[in-house]
Amino acid sequence: MDTRRRPPKPRRSTSSQDGGGHHLHQKRLPPSIDNSSPSPPPKASDALPLPLYLTNAIFFTLFFSVAYYLLYRWRDKIRSSTPLHVVTFPEIAAIISLMASFIYLLGFFGIDFVQSFITRSSHDAWELEGSDDPNFLINKDHRLVTCPPPASIDPIPKLPNHETIITPLASVEDEEIIKSVTEGTIPSYSLETKLGDCKRAAVIRREALQRTTGRSLEGLPIEGFDYDSILGQCCEMPVGYVQIPVGIAGPLSLNGMEFMVPMATTEGCLVASTNRGCKAIYASGGASSVLYADGMTRAPVVRFETAKRASELKLFLEDPDNFDTLSIVFNRSSRFGRLQGIQCAMAGKNLYIRFKCSTGDAMGMNMVSKGVQNVLDFLQADFPDMEVIGLSGNYCSDKKPAAVNWIGGRGKSVVCEAIIKEEIVKKVLKTSVASLVELNMLKNLAGSAIAGALGGFNAHASNIVSAVFIATGQDPAQNVESSNCITMMEAVNDGKDLHISVTMPSIEVGTVGGGTQLASQSACLNLLGVKGASREAAGSNSVLLANIVAGSVLAGELSLMAAIAQGQLVKSHMKYNRSSKDISTVAS
Repeated sequence: MDTRRRPPKPRRSTSSQDGGGHHLHQKRLPPSIDNSSPSPPPKASDALPLPLYLTNAIFFTLFFSVAYYLLYRWRDKIRSSTPLHVVTFPEIAAIISLMASFIYLLGFFGIDFVQSFITRSSHDAWELEGSDDPNFLINKDHRLVTCPPPASIDPIPKLPNHETIITPLASVEDEEIIKSVTEGTIPSYSLETKLGDCKRAAVIRREALQRTTGRSLEGLPIEGFDYDSILGQCCEMPVGYVQIPVGIAGPLSLNGMEFMVPMATTEGCLVASTNRGCKAIYASGGASSVLYADGMTRAPVVRFETAKRASELKLFLEDPDNFDTLSIVFNRSSRFGRLQGIQCAMAGKNLYIRFKCSTGDAMGMNMVSKGVQNVLDFLQADFPDMEVIGLSGNYCSDKKPAAVNWIGGRGKSVVCEAIIKEEIVKKVLKTSVASLVELNMLKNLAGSAIAGALGGFNAHASNIVSAVFIATGQDPAQNVESSNCITMMEAVNDGKDLHISVTMPSIEVGTVGGGTQLASQSACLNLLGVKGASREAAGSNSVLLANIVAGSVLAGELSLMAAIAQGQLVKSHMKYNRSSKDISTVAS
């Protein structure tokens, strides 16, 4: 229940005092409502004319102090064999005070708590008992009042130079809830729980946001989305969803199979360029890819009193004789999570422990985190002086550029390669093998080295990774490490054909959990044939998705490098990435 002190009643305006105006909190009511109806019954919190927290403190103190006093007196009577029914005046006063404080506390925390619990269990937390008038609501004063605010209370401040945005809603009840949200009586984040209707909660939150900020959200769609599917999973406090177009590149010929690759992007020319790369690969006989490592990582940081103790734990963890025991403890967390290795690093008396494990078809961050917690709890028995500072110590390393991922890998490590025939290079890519090889050396290798790149020895791998990630429900922030890529080009077959490869050591993808369960993203996964968990071999769907990502990057690298070598980059973007249409005037 709301334990804030209710504000004092606002003073009536001058016009009300001289009879020339209307009373505050009064509006035109239906004939069935009597203006002279009695006021609500007094509440327990009205016992003293003090702020609510002081009233509660007084009765709490009174209750426990007199209870202690009576127990103390009764103990003395028992020791002195004095009858308990023989009481003195102070004891009588104490008994009365105990009963009074008990009644207050019961009325405030007992009855009100039960009533609020019963109300919360219903789907409509703002239904008023004993009142059929929808114009009434409960404000933070806990008294029945009509909807218009008192004239003496300042309105909620708005951003300057913007009028309040008011969109008519379906019911008076929704209007009341919106007013409660804007006034702060109802927390916006609790609407789904209180209403039991995620779509209605999003609509109400959106309208309250528009009225609070004075800015319109027209153009941000609200209809046509399953808000129940994101509750407690993907997004909190939704007010709509952003539309991102999905294009198709392909067919991508990879390992003897063909894939139509969905790409969600707002960058013109990206899908067209990747599609051209797919065409060149297909015409040359296809590409092949191989997974050479697969393991998600989590690295907690622990601290000891001395560096010596930290080194003792390091030696214990890296001792092969202890690995089987640690694996048993770690593997209890999941059917699919299997510990693969432990790598440690020290910084003074702090120890960073990088656990690596397989995760099936899930991306696996939660899975590995649970396993790590199991091991840390187990280690406390032999290392009671170990202080766990954080479950993640950034040695993992998640969503940040890090050499440890570039060198040691994280998630799926994939190499994808293809040989592009000379005639395809000339007819489809409009350039030459020699030009591509030279450009790759000077741009992707030497240029990136001069720039001090970390895992960025490529033309635009992150472009393709981001587009495929968004389309298939992956975590877009993990594009940071998933885009680690080195692109290699070499002339083969006496310099006639082009060998191109992309090595990506840390592609972090999954086909279950997170955004993969949303309808649109699930449809894109289904298009690729990797929706959900594999029934044949655990983890095979996520491995195939990682291979598709690498193959798409190979196609994108091939096409962009050809455009740069031929001097077509600006021309292509001017054709596909420019528009004179003012989309701000177009309704979604």
